[in-house]
Order: sequence, then structure tokens, then C-alpha cells
Amino acid sequence: MLVKAILIGLVSAWGVLDYQFGTLYTFRPLVLSVIVGAILGDVHQGIIIGANLELLFMGAISVGAYIPPDVNVGGVLATAFAISMGKSVEAAVALAMPIATLALGISNILAAVTPVFLKIADKGAEEGNYKKVVFTHWLMGTISVVEKFLLVTFAFYLGADKVQSLLDFIPQFILDGMGVAAGMLPAMGFAMLLRMIVSKRLIPYFVLGFVLISYANIPVLGIALIALIIVAIKFGFLEDKPMMATAEGNAQEVDDDEEF
Repeated sequence: MLVKAILIGLVSAWGVLDYQFGTLYTFRPLVLSVIVGAILGDVHQGIIIGANLELLFMGAISVGAYIPPDVNVGGVLATAFAISMGKSVEAAVALAMPIATLALGISNILAAVTPVFLKIADKGAEEGNYKKVVFTHWLMGTISVVEKFLLVTFAFYLGADKVQSLLDFIPQFILDGMGVAAGMLPAMGFAMLLRMIVSKRLIPYFVLGFVLISYANIPVLGIALIALIIVAIKFGFLEDKPMMATAEGNAQEVDDDEEF
């Protein structure tokens, strides 16, 4: 059991490393859940759970000041608990979001020490000490990796009952408050982002996106595809580029004609 817990913790740690080193998107549940399923001896169930969790967390992206629930920890632990207890996909989906939200809260608490490391980096930049800045970057990244590894390893090793008891211990009004806050944060994130990029030329596109979502009930993926079409038309990606004749080309044509 301990070996499996360590291996599952390493899966979560790999998800953090992948994200930090310029991601190949192997940190998503669609990949990590399959690896967890392989560790627990049920790859088929891992694929099914991973696909469902990917749909659940598809909109969990950081926009502006909005920080989404911890997709990494939520996806890995939900898959591990569901497979180890022989539960269905529905159980994994039900566990994923509360665990991801709780993991985000733990990460936010640990992030309180971040300003200390940032001061070290700032001081190194003022001194022209490049190595100190690089050291701070690696230190913060290592702390994040170790945090996810320990959190997932001990959570799985303690067992699903302990984790569920911990979730049940949280008062309902706190969970309700977190749900309301989670619904407000995306709007705040978009508002802060708009303050940086908004212009008169972009406002019609924002209004168009709002109308399509609110009144046409088009999902976010559909809006993204429409945006890609608008970009392709506006920047002329679909137009045939005219052939540019060069002096050498004309000369070559003349030579060919003379030879003929």
C-alpha cells in the first residue's frame, strides 16, 4: 500500500514538473488518471475516469486573478480512491471537485511564504546576481513539487475514509461560501484582464461572445471555434497569396522562350 501511495504521489509530482518545464499537457486528468490506473492495475477504468474528469475540469483555467481548483491533486486522488475502493466513475467525479478545492486551499496557505522568496530574487536582481534569481526560481518550483508529492502520498495512504471524514468535518456554510466565491472569481479575473487589454476595437467581440453564450447557449468550446474563424478571416489566413514575380523569374521565362 505504501509503495502504491508513493508511486501515485510521484504521478502528481510529475504533473507539477510538466507544467513548470513548458507543458506537454501531461498534467491533465486525461493522462495522469491513466497512469494511476496502471499503478493500481486497472488501466481501463483509469482511462474512463480520466476522460470524465477531463470534461469536469475542462474550464478550470487561470484567467486574471482567478485561480482554479487543483486539477492535479483532485484528478489523481479521485481516480486513486475510486479504483482502489471499486467505485464507479460517478464516485470519482463526486470526489474530484471537493478534493481539488481543498488542495487549492492548502496551496494558498503554503503560498504565504512566497513573498519571502521573491524578496531574495529581487535582491539578487538588484545586485546583478543572476545565480540567486535562478536559485529562487528552482527553490519555489521544488517546494511546489514536494508539496504535491507529500499531499497526494499521505492522503492516499491514510485512506478514503479519512479523507471523506475530513471533507465531512468542514461546515456546510464554508463549502457554500467557497462555491459562491468560486462562481464570482472567474468574473473578477475577466474584469481584471479586460482592464489591461480592453479597447474600442475589441469591445464588439466581447459583446458578441456574451450574446452567444447568454442567448444562443453556445458552449465555451463553440465560442473558441467561432473566435478562431473570425481571426482567420480578419487576418487573411484563408486568402490566396498572390505570386510575386521576380526579375530572375522573368529572365528565366525569357530564356526558356528563346530556347523554345
